[in-house]
Amino acid sequence: MPRETFTRELNALQDQMLTLGSMVQQAILDSVDALKRRDMAASQRIIDGDSVINELRFSIERDCLVLIATQQPMASDLRTIAAVLEIATELERMGDYAKGISRINISMGKQPLLKPLIDIPRMAEKGCDMLRRALDAFIQRDVEAARAIPLEDDEVDALYNQVYRELLTYIIADPHTIDQATQLLWAAHNLERFSDRVTNICERVVFTVTGELKEMDAEHMGHHAIT
Repeated sequence: MPRETFTRELNALQDQMLTLGSMVQQAILDSVDALKRRDMAASQRIIDGDSVINELRFSIERDCLVLIATQQPMASDLRTIAAVLEIATELERMGDYAKGISRINISMGKQPLLKPLIDIPRMAEKGCDMLRRALDAFIQRDVEAARAIPLEDDEVDALYNQVYRELLTYIIADPHTIDQATQLLWAAHNLERFSDRVTNICERVVFTVTGELKEMDAEHMGHHAIT
């Protein structure tokens, strides 16, 4: 395979990865919007659409393996392919969080929300903004941005803690709210995990450019052992 063909195929792979990233961001924002509006039909559409995200991830994986097999890539190219492979896997898991939030909305049945959702949509918007910039950092090979983005995870954690405290006050005031409060907390937890995975993507950006693979902000990441 001539070099130009290889470069073209590598670029096509990265384009597929960006498409997958856009689909996942949309799924997350839509899942939270459906929860906010208690729209169960919209949630079901997101659950059904998850298979499209999975299929694109497998397609990227196949293309990565074909590229490695048909062309012995140089070290830096191999790192790029390995990173695309890893990022596609992260994105597919992030898509699962959208499916999880959609299932929560359906399982809550017809009961109205305890209160209008404010911090949960903020968590979704912040996480998606971080993801968009992390993928952009990968395309631009911007190590500085990749190192800076994970520091913003604190904002998402702060919102999660706020949701937790607020739901706790509802449970204390009225134990009947425990079911819905617990479900909403799981939705917020999914969004917290979503932004943690952005950090994994940022690690891959640094690895692609520098060849150095290490956990970012290890002490901070240590809080999030639940997967």
